[in-house]
Amino acid sequence: MARYTGADCKLCRREKTKLFLKGSKCLGAKCPIESRPYPPGEHGRGRTKESEYQLQLREKQKTRRIYGVLERQFRNYYEEATRKTGKTGENLLTLLERRLDNVVYRAGFAKSRDAARQAIRHNHILVNGKKVNIPSFLVSEKDIIEVRAKSTEMTPFVVARAESEAHQVPAWIEVVADKMRVLVHTLPVRQQIDTQVQEQLIVELYSK
Repeated sequence: MARYTGADCKLCRREKTKLFLKGSKCLGAKCPIESRPYPPGEHGRGRTKESEYQLQLREKQKTRRIYGVLERQFRNYYEEATRKTGKTGENLLTLLERRLDNVVYRAGFAKSRDAARQAIRHNHILVNGKKVNIPSFLVSEKDIIEVRAKSTEMTPFVVARAESEAHQVPAWIEVVADKMRVLVHTLPVRQQIDTQVQEQLIVELYSK
């Protein structure tokens, strides 16, 4: 599976906002966007005026980078969202939120979505008692996601348990920290998704 291997902090600077791709580093003073809040490159500081198309493109790129999805896969999510009833933009965000790597991250079992993907790839995560090593796996209502018993004493998961009380969990899932388990009570709706994007701009971009 192809994946982005460049510098994560450059992505944040390009979008002029924190995408929280580096875990705790994004919360501290060492975050590059704190000292260089402008796009990277020779002409980064000179980019001021943006067209309607550029605004739409940037919103799409920002959303794609937040969830760690490459272009073709993101387009597939959009096409699936158009086939569902309801608002396409909200359907798109719901699909992205249902990704297994996102759920592991939202539950606080990983510091970033990249770390969550690594945990899944290394067979540390079970879904309904079965090993799932596909980060893009879409969770469903009533699913149970948990850390494999043999993995619970690994340092990242021990730290996650210790910090669980301070971690804010979205309303559509429930975390049982002592068992390193996540219960999916319902599928997320837009009001429960705190991703700061304007999904309508993405719809406008793809509708052209």
